[in-house]
Amino acid sequence: MFVAKNCCHIFNCRRVVRPGSHGVLLVVLPLLMLVGAVTGNAQQPAEFPEDRLTLATAVQLALRMDDPALQRLELRAQALEEAAVADAQLPDPMITGQMANVPTDSFRFDRDGMTQAVRVGLRQEFPAGKTLAIKGQRRRDEAAVQRSNRSLELERIRLETRQLWFSLFYHDQAVHIIQRSRKAVAEQIDSLVARFATGRMNAQDVLRTELELALLDDQITEHQRQADVQRAGLARWIGTAAQSTLPDKLPVLPEPPALQDMESELVNHPTVVVEDAQAAVVANDIRLAEQAYKPAWALEGGYGLRTERPDLASVGLTLSLPLFTSKRQDRRWAAAVQQHSAELLDRDLLLLELRRDLQQTWADWGRLNERVRLYRQAVGERAQQTAEASMTTYANNQTDFAELIRSQLAELEVELKRVELETDAAQAWARLAYLAGEPS
Repeated sequence: MFVAKNCCHIFNCRRVVRPGSHGVLLVVLPLLMLVGAVTGNAQQPAEFPEDRLTLATAVQLALRMDDPALQRLELRAQALEEAAVADAQLPDPMITGQMANVPTDSFRFDRDGMTQAVRVGLRQEFPAGKTLAIKGQRRRDEAAVQRSNRSLELERIRLETRQLWFSLFYHDQAVHIIQRSRKAVAEQIDSLVARFATGRMNAQDVLRTELELALLDDQITEHQRQADVQRAGLARWIGTAAQSTLPDKLPVLPEPPALQDMESELVNHPTVVVEDAQAAVVANDIRLAEQAYKPAWALEGGYGLRTERPDLASVGLTLSLPLFTSKRQDRRWAAAVQQHSAELLDRDLLLLELRRDLQQTWADWGRLNERVRLYRQAVGERAQQTAEASMTTYANNQTDFAELIRSQLAELEVELKRVELETDAAQAWARLAYLAGEPS
């Protein structure tokens, strides 16, 4: 249906079927459908469906990007999984060949009954206990560490993309706000010039207006520079889509959970998951150290050929004797236990730091929202009323030009501060989402 509509739109056709035209339709309709499908696909945006780069779209693009930072972690995990299979295998058997019991006075193979002209042996070693299985598991746990790092990297990309988007939004909005203020100041210059020509305005007021206009131009340039910097940072994650226009308003952000609920979820934070995976790797070292108390053994078989007597066959078993363990096995086991304890302490320290960061970010988010409400309800309204009153009193020659400029610049600063506080609160929200997971 979509293709047919596109075809009708392209060729401006009407839904009229004349008698005897069915054969023509059978030929033309497939062609029209093909052209419509190609045209419809060509009209689809390559990057995203929206006209403007929303926050959600930016995050989706960043997470879909085939970034080398994620690829390397996945490749490392795959390499460790391959190594896990190899590490869990028995060592290669060893084959030996020799001439045995050859008399050194004559070097004749038929003189001594024990002489073996050719002796072939095969030896297979077996590591102690479950050493091989534990080594394979250690490699798999190392692969789990890399995949946990990949999940952590994804969350960091999500956080950085949001922060860059919010910063870019602030500077874009600042440019628009200052440009509106500059337009108002520029309009005042025209009226000042007219008043100056009639002698009702001195040159100092005109120069003051031009100075404020130049300062506003400087602010616009600085915010544009900052916006370019943020776009460059955003392009690191979403490519050319960072050059798209942003919406005029911030998105409605979901309310984060209660602080206690977020604190209880910190154990599931990706950084903690990485520490848990790393502790699991080190726990394998304890198990490996315990296997060292068990004997390793080897099985060997041989077959010797003699010239004039029956051949000889032999089978042997070799065992290691871990008798003196105080300087080797005991020390390695103690080192592994201490290292594992240190990993657990690293996890506890990380949780403390995450909890502190969460509490600080929660406080920032709450206080910033209070300031946003204050600027929206009281400060902004008062600044607007003051500017309007200054315009009225100035028109009636009840106040000087400097007071008029100060009131208008104060209104500009209040509006800029409001947008800054809104974006700061949004930045704090993004940090909360990173620390405690995505709010539902």
